[in-house]
Amino acid sequence: MDSIVLLALIALLVVAISWLWDYTVVRLIWSPYRTTKEFREKLGFHGPAYKFLKVNNEEISSMKEEADSLVLDVHDHDYFPKIAPHYLKWRAQYVILLALSMCPPGCNYLPTERNRRKWMLEKKLRNTLIQIIQLRLSSKDGEYGNDLLGLMLDACASDKQGEVSLSMDEIIDECKTFFFAGHETTSLLLTWTVFLLSVYPEWQERLRNEVFRECGRDQYPDANSLSKLKEITMVLLETLRLYNPAVFIQRKPITDIKVGSLKIPAGLAVYIPVPIMHRDKQIWGADADEFNPLRFQNGATRAAKIPHALLSTSQNFAMLEAKAVMAVMLHRFCFVVSPGYVHAPMDLITLKPKFGLPVKKIVVE
Repeated sequence: MDSIVLLALIALLVVAISWLWDYTVVRLIWSPYRTTKEFREKLGFHGPAYKFLKVNNEEISSMKEEADSLVLDVHDHDYFPKIAPHYLKWRAQYVILLALSMCPPGCNYLPTERNRRKWMLEKKLRNTLIQIIQLRLSSKDGEYGNDLLGLMLDACASDKQGEVSLSMDEIIDECKTFFFAGHETTSLLLTWTVFLLSVYPEWQERLRNEVFRECGRDQYPDANSLSKLKEITMVLLETLRLYNPAVFIQRKPITDIKVGSLKIPAGLAVYIPVPIMHRDKQIWGADADEFNPLRFQNGATRAAKIPHALLSTSQNFAMLEAKAVMAVMLHRFCFVVSPGYVHAPMDLITLKPKFGLPVKKIVVE
């Protein structure tokens, strides 16, 4: 019996040593060194020196803290130096940028200030969603509501026993998707559209005239008239170009891949800076930093295209929703940015106005 216990302990020790070897030696030391060496020698990629465990986090935090105090003019749409000063500095310094950012094993479980705040927010969000879901499930009339949550609960309920086939965690995850991927991105698109139309009142008046022309002064837009609002579509697309909700897009290949002459090893995170792509003068022209919806007068695919890109399954619905909301707002109100507005976009998961967007609305006669 003692020998069996001893063998089990030895086996566990071997597994633990293998795991520690993989994370400490292979992932934190050898992999960064090998990848950096290969990119530098074979492809000419350079970047800031890799710092064991500390990585470049302290330097990045210092630059971001300094840039965070910057305030932009309302006509200045180049917010990237404020959002990611480290990227611009290193790109200019190294021409082609390679920055390996890794954290030690278990760093997401350490009680750091950032992790504690994240855990607190996750717990608060989870408890709030549980209360909402349980309130729906305990409905006496068996009706779950006609919103997205209600429709989901109704669709996955068992016909015989009235039990929901999804677990509570699965329902919570779906609710998070509804809010963060569906609601927040569209609401931010509308926020920045209102900002741009307030800064460029000639375009606001132009869109209002389009709404009156296609929908009439006494009627709100319907499915037929929404499809005719071409200039609103142009402004929404230009807003997404200048103030896209996602500042960075991350992709991590699960196998070694080759993009042109560049070999990207499996597991290496590739960060794509959306504002840099959307302000490339070789693609968008000399006025890439300016607000000019006319660049989309022939549609988005004529203005720019990434071949074989995967589209969001709800992209068309989100655009239709944004068009409908903007049409109703333009039909009823004129809006101007409040004199107290401070133009300071910030990247907090998505691109937001740091101090909100106070506007004054005037009822259209």
